[in-house]
Amino acid sequence: MTRRRFTIPLPHGTSLVLGERTLVMGIINVTPDSFSDGGVLLDTGRAIEAGVRMVEEGADLLDVGGESTRPGAQPLGEGEERRRVLPVVEGLATRVTVPISIDTYKAGVADAALAAGASIVNDVSGLRYEPALGPVVARHGAAIVLMHTRGRSREMHSQASYHDVVDEVLDELRESIAFATGAGIAKGRILIDPGLGFAKEAAHSYEALARLVEFSDLGHPILVGASRKSFLSRAVGVSVPAIERDWATAAAVAAAALGGAHIVRVHAVAPMVQVVRVSDEIRKYHRAD
Repeated sequence: MTRRRFTIPLPHGTSLVLGERTLVMGIINVTPDSFSDGGVLLDTGRAIEAGVRMVEEGADLLDVGGESTRPGAQPLGEGEERRRVLPVVEGLATRVTVPISIDTYKAGVADAALAAGASIVNDVSGLRYEPALGPVVARHGAAIVLMHTRGRSREMHSQASYHDVVDEVLDELRESIAFATGAGIAKGRILIDPGLGFAKEAAHSYEALARLVEFSDLGHPILVGASRKSFLSRAVGVSVPAIERDWATAAAVAAAALGGAHIVRVHAVAPMVQVVRVSDEIRKYHRAD
C-alpha cells in the first residue's frame, strides 16, 4: 500500500514532511493524574529533560499536554493549564529542533503556547469544545491535529454507540475539517486522528485501527495514538496497569504503521522507534491485491 506524502507548512518558515517513513511523536504529560505515568513529569525541569531525552531516542515531534483528557477526567482551568505547559514549551523550544505540539482544546492556552515556540495544536475535540481555537491556529499559521471524540471526558462512554464506527467517525471528522477550514486554517495544515479509546468501546477502537486505511479517504495525514490506552486491556488483561502496556502498544503501533499512519503518538519512544522502523521495512515489500 502506498502511503500518500505531505509537506505540512509550520510557522517560522519550517515544514513537516510526512509519508516517507512513520514519524514518532513523544508524549509529555505535565499532569498530576496522568493515566500512563502517575504524574512523574509534573515538574517543569523533569518534563523538559524527558523531552530532550525523547528526541535523543529518535522522537520526530513532541506533544506537551497539561490537562488529562482520558475518559472520566475532570476539566482543568485555563490558568492552571497555562502554568503547567508554558514553561515546558518555552524550555523545549530552546533545547530541541523538532516540532513541538501543544495538546489542548483551549484557545487561550494554544495562543500562548504557539507564541512560546509550539507549531502544532493537538485538539482532542476536533474543534468542538472551543470554536475560538480555529482562528487562533489560523492566525499563527500553525498546523492542527483534529481528533475524533464525542462529548466531554465525563460522559463520552455513554456516546460510544455506532452502526458503523469507521463510517461515522469519518463523517464526524469531515465536519471537524469543515470547522477548521471555515476558521481560516489552510487544508494543507490539517491532520486527523481517529481517536482510539475516545467515545469508543474497545471493539470500536480495534475496528478503527484495523480499517485505518479508510481514513486516507479524507485526504489528510493520519496520526494514531494507541499508546498504553485501556482498550488494549481487552487483549492483554484488565489487571495490566497502563505503564506495563508497552508490549501491547507495540502491536498497535505496528498495525498503525502498516495501515498507513503518518505519525504514531507514544510514551516509550526508544522501543517504538524500532517498531516503526521494522514496520516501514515490511511496507516496502507490500504487494497490492
